[in-house]
Amino acid sequence: MDEAVEKRLPKPEELGAMTQESLKAAFAGESQAAEKYLVFAEQAEDEGYPQVARLFRAISFAETRHARNHLRVMGGIGATADNLKAAFAGESFEVAEMYPAYQEIATLQGNHQAQKSVKFALKSEVDHKGMYSEAREQVLAGKDVADQPVSVCLVCGHTVIGDVPDKCPFCAAPKEQYKTF
Repeated sequence: MDEAVEKRLPKPEELGAMTQESLKAAFAGESQAAEKYLVFAEQAEDEGYPQVARLFRAISFAETRHARNHLRVMGGIGATADNLKAAFAGESFEVAEMYPAYQEIATLQGNHQAQKSVKFALKSEVDHKGMYSEAREQVLAGKDVADQPVSVCLVCGHTVIGDVPDKCPFCAAPKEQYKTF
């Protein structure tokens, strides 16, 4: 990050309980807004409004800045090994508690598309847990992970390190439906 920008960013501090809860809620809200605006940008582009899409993307970027500032003040950014541990814990919660409960609710209410969405996420989160665990082991050993592409299925979120399968094992999308990082 640019040093001049870094110097001006809010810093972590000891927070009162109400401030902590307020910033947690603000972090969640800003994060959701940022992602929602990216989806809105894609829709605007699909409808032939490239300048509206640009506006949504710019404001999404601003919302992301807000969320990052809140996270920073809350002390939510640590060393990479700590961040990997936190990410693993988040994925573990999603796999063990959140998505199974959401799946039951969607099933109970007969919401088939919600069941599909939750199933896609749950399967992917299991893989993410493993990836974070392996990455943390490498970082704790003072090493980076192998230099390999990481690809994500655009349909279901299946994530793979290395070669992309011919067909997504979760949703059967063809390999052309993966975005590579």
